[in-house]
Amino acid sequence: MLKVLGVLLVVWIAFSLIGAVFEFLAWAVVVGGVVFLGAAAYSALTSRSGRRAIR
Repeated sequence: MLKVLGVLLVVWIAFSLIGAVFEFLAWAVVVGGVVFLGAAAYSALTSRSGRRAIR
C-alpha cells in the first residue's frame, strides 16, 4: 500500500513540475513574440533603404 502511495506521490510531483515548465514556456513564447514584433516594426520604420522602410 505504501508503494502505491509513493508511486502516486512521485507521479503527482512530476506532473506538477511539468505543468510549471509548460506554463513558463507559454509566457516565454508570448514575450518573445511581442519582442520580435516590436523589433520588426522598429526596423521597418527606421530603415534607411527605401525598399524596406514603411514610410
